[in-house]
Amino acid sequence: MIPASTRYARAADVDHALELLAEPDAKVIAGGQSLVPVMKLRIARPSLVVDISRLALRGVQDRDGDLHIGPLTTWMELASSEILSRPALAAIAECAGGIGDLQVRNLGTIGGSVAHADPASDMPAVLLALGARLRLRGPGGERELALSEALLGPFMTALEPQELVTDIVVTVPPPGSGSAYVSVEHPASGFALAGAAALVRPSGTTVALTGVGATPFVLSGDDTSAAIAEAEIYGDRFASAEYRRDLATVVAERALAVARERAKEDA
Repeated sequence: MIPASTRYARAADVDHALELLAEPDAKVIAGGQSLVPVMKLRIARPSLVVDISRLALRGVQDRDGDLHIGPLTTWMELASSEILSRPALAAIAECAGGIGDLQVRNLGTIGGSVAHADPASDMPAVLLALGARLRLRGPGGERELALSEALLGPFMTALEPQELVTDIVVTVPPPGSGSAYVSVEHPASGFALAGAAALVRPSGTTVALTGVGATPFVLSGDDTSAAIAEAEIYGDRFASAEYRRDLATVVAERALAVARERAKEDA
């Protein structure tokens, strides 16, 4: 299909982007891998498309014990980052390398994925397991929000209409930690029917799921199987809730096994 008529503007910097987003129904575009498809279906009909793709919000850095990921960093850049080769952060590169096809990985951005909040998106589960925080900037200034608080439901976030993600921050796990991401994808769409991200630290483990609920979420407690059994799992025409629950148990166990092996490498 053909998108509805809209206007286009390229932001020169973050302040300019926020100024442009003051227009009602304006939408941000970076890689366009989430917005353009829904525009073609006319689900989204923005009055103005604000291009932020050339802003200085790209790259992966390790500063003072925190990992900083620019929201315009592409999947390909994450998959090939040397910083993310360490066992504790390996799930990020592992996940990014399996998203979409080559074209999607070269254009799609981590910030766009987080802001789009697709309930079957892969990377939010990884970021949740790692305890990621979003740094946001809007007309009222800057604020920091845990990703777990930002994801409200399918395609819904706590971001204000004029807010931009300017940084994604992860506290680097201590030595002896390992992470991993495992998913089973729908054969046609490539989205996760069930995906699990695991972080194993000396102090314990964290597992987050995607593709099985209204939004990616962190499992509570130390017993992963029991937590999945009690979790609210959604079914649809692609997979029943019962099937997705079983699948979630499998991918969670696999992710934990890989994360434990990687933690040994980092000991």
